Amino acid sequence: MIEIGKQNRLMVVERTPGRLFLDGGSEGKIALMTQEAPPDCQVGSVLSVFIYTDAHGELVATTKIPMTSVGEFASLKVASIQKVGAFLNWGLPKDLFLPFREQTRELRVGDKVVVYLYLDSSQRISASMRVEKYLDKRPENYYEGLKVNLFIFSATDLGFKAIINGRHLGILYKNEIYQPLHIGQQVEGYIQFVREDGKIDLSLQPSGYRGVKDFGQKILDLLEKGGGFLAVTDKSSADEIKNLFGLSKKKYKMTVGTLYKKNLITIEEEGIRLRKPKSGK
Repeated sequence: MIEIGKQNRLMVVERTPGRLFLDGGSEGKIALMTQEAPPDCQVGSVLSVFIYTDAHGELVATTKIPMTSVGEFASLKVASIQKVGAFLNWGLPKDLFLPFREQTRELRVGDKVVVYLYLDSSQRISASMRVEKYLDKRPENYYEGLKVNLFIFSATDLGFKAIINGRHLGILYKNEIYQPLHIGQQVEGYIQFVREDGKIDLSLQPSGYRGVKDFGQKILDLLEKGGGFLAVTDKSSADEIKNLFGLSKKKYKMTVGTLYKKNLITIEEEGIRLRKPKSGK
């Protein structure tokens, strides 16, 4: 059984001038333009192809790989605005349809939008900006400190909404953000807290002493670039520490404390200094 809007491995069952036909099972033969197939492709060859519907509603195959597939979330650019809706550039000759009813704001050509890909009632691949409607509401076995993949899809007064591992909704609060973020960005993050109502709080940094090793290396690298000294102390502002290290002040102090205990730095009244290794005899 073929999957529309996804990659399929199908066998070539017929070859004609200009076109190949692939075995689509119950969907019948599916056409593929000859110039898209490998030069040595023959009847009996098995090809990896993406299946979608053309302007006439017919199933067609392509060996081109689009930017995303049905069942996935993506950030795509608006290619045109028509009477029926918007069309998005997703890497195929036929642009992706975004109906007006699935738009959450007025769009202009060139805008980037986060969308979910689905099949409409006529099996046409379409996009929706109503992202949260397609997120999994069932609980997941997330726990504090778990590293996850985040897809930033919306900004709020509290911070940012993110899609966790392509499935669930989470919130990154402003006080947990120590690096620039933008809509459509994909970053690594961590589960901070799973609430009783199922809502999930996120962080871009590991909690507690997790991750101190990595942050410590970052501070050591910056010390080397700064000639072995950085004018940062406990009295430095949280904003100054955030801009320099991309860390909260609490995490910075924990990391510096660890580096000091390991005799890698010295803490002075005016800042921190890289400890020079003892020379051998």
